[in-house]
Amino acid sequence: MVEGQELVQEETQLEEELEEPRPEIEESEPEQEALNEDFSVEPDAQEPSAVIDEEAEEPELSEEQAEEHMEEDQQASEVGDERQEGQYWYVIHSYSGYENKVKKNLGSRIESMGMEDFIFQVVVPTEEVVELRDGRRRTVEQRIFPGYILVDMIMTDESWFVVRNTPGVTGFVGSGTEPTPLRQEEADKILKRMEEEAPKVKVSFRVGDAVRVVDGPFTDFLGTVDSLNLEKGKVRILVSFFGRETPVELDFLQVKGE
Repeated sequence: MVEGQELVQEETQLEEELEEPRPEIEESEPEQEALNEDFSVEPDAQEPSAVIDEEAEEPELSEEQAEEHMEEDQQASEVGDERQEGQYWYVIHSYSGYENKVKKNLGSRIESMGMEDFIFQVVVPTEEVVELRDGRRRTVEQRIFPGYILVDMIMTDESWFVVRNTPGVTGFVGSGTEPTPLRQEEADKILKRMEEEAPKVKVSFRVGDAVRVVDGPFTDFLGTVDSLNLEKGKVRILVSFFGRETPVELDFLQVKGE
C-alpha cells in the first residue's frame, strides 16, 4: 500500500517537471555582430580575376585621338613613299649662262635613253627679284647659283654616264671623282626658296655705301646707307644738315649709288 502511494507521488512530480517551461538561451549582441561580419558579402565585391582583367585592358581612345593617330600614320607612309631608296639630289657643273640649254639637252637624253626610272628631275635654281634700272622697277628671273644645276636621281653607272656626257656638263660636284649628294634639308631649302611668291628687291648699294638722293625734297643730297628694309623696299640714309647727320627714310627708287 505504501509502495503504491510512493509511485503515484513520483509520477505526479515528474509530470510537473515536464510541464515547467525551459529557459531560452539568448545570444549576446557582440557575438551576433561578429558572426554577421564573418559571413557578410559586400554587394560591390568582385572576384580577383575580374579585377585583374579590367586593369589589363588598354584605355579606349576618343574619336579625335584615333583620327590624329590615323593622320600621323598616313603622313609617315606618304613620306616614306615619296622618295625611293638611293634617290638623292646631285649638283652638276655647266657653263654659266647655258644652264637652261643643258637642262633641255639632259631632258632629251633621259627620254631617248629610257632613264626615267633613274633620273627624275632636272632643276635650274632661280628666283624672282625686283631690279631698279633707270628709275623703274623690273621683276626679272635670276639664277640662284650661276653655273650649277640640280639633278634628282638614283646614281648608277648608266645614270652617271647619261648625265656626265650631256653636252655642256663639265662634271659632278663631289670629293675627287665621286659625286656627293646634297643633304635632303639642303635640297628642300633651295626648292622652297624657288617657290616663294614675293620677289626680292635687288639693290646696287649696301649698308655703309655712299649714295645720292635722286627724287623727292632731298634731291642731290649725299648720304650714307644706315639700314635696308628689303621687305618694304625702304632705305634709311644719314644726310648731313648744317654739320649734323640726320636719318631720312626713302624708297629704293629715290636713291642711287655713287
